Amino acid sequence: MGVAELLLVGLVMLLGLLGVLIPGVPGSWLVWAAFLWWALHVKTGPAWWLLVGATALLLVTQAVTWLLPPRRLRGVGVNRRMAVFAGAGALAGFVLVPVIGAVPGFIGGIYGSERLRLGRHGEAAASTRAVMRAIGTSVLVELFACLLIFGAWIGAVVAA
Repeated sequence: MGVAELLLVGLVMLLGLLGVLIPGVPGSWLVWAAFLWWALHVKTGPAWWLLVGATALLLVTQAVTWLLPPRRLRGVGVNRRMAVFAGAGALAGFVLVPVIGAVPGFIGGIYGSERLRLGRHGEAAASTRAVMRAIGTSVLVELFACLLIFGAWIGAVVAA
């Protein structure tokens, strides 16, 4: 697989990661489709095993998100800026502290957005808790799974 095709797969995966943060966009399935495209073109044993693992992880993630409470966006004041901050925080956390850094980065991004909006620590912390109760857990589970798949893909591309 050439560099241009790898960049295209990476771009689709990044669009999928952004899609996880936008309600109604099948972000996790975009990540999986890009991974499938890569595995079909590479045709190596590790690529197939990673595809099986990614498929299993996304199926478990879908089951877990269905068991969590439904997302209630309107009642807690979720806006696009908050989604951007949360996604950027999760991505930065994932890069700075591999894998486990996505969780505090996501929550920190929500807090940062709320701190800018509300101005005070106490109000921002209370709003962050309300957002995490309303939508954060299901989004975080799905985003974390997609970041794991994205990280596995990057590791496989670098190793090859």
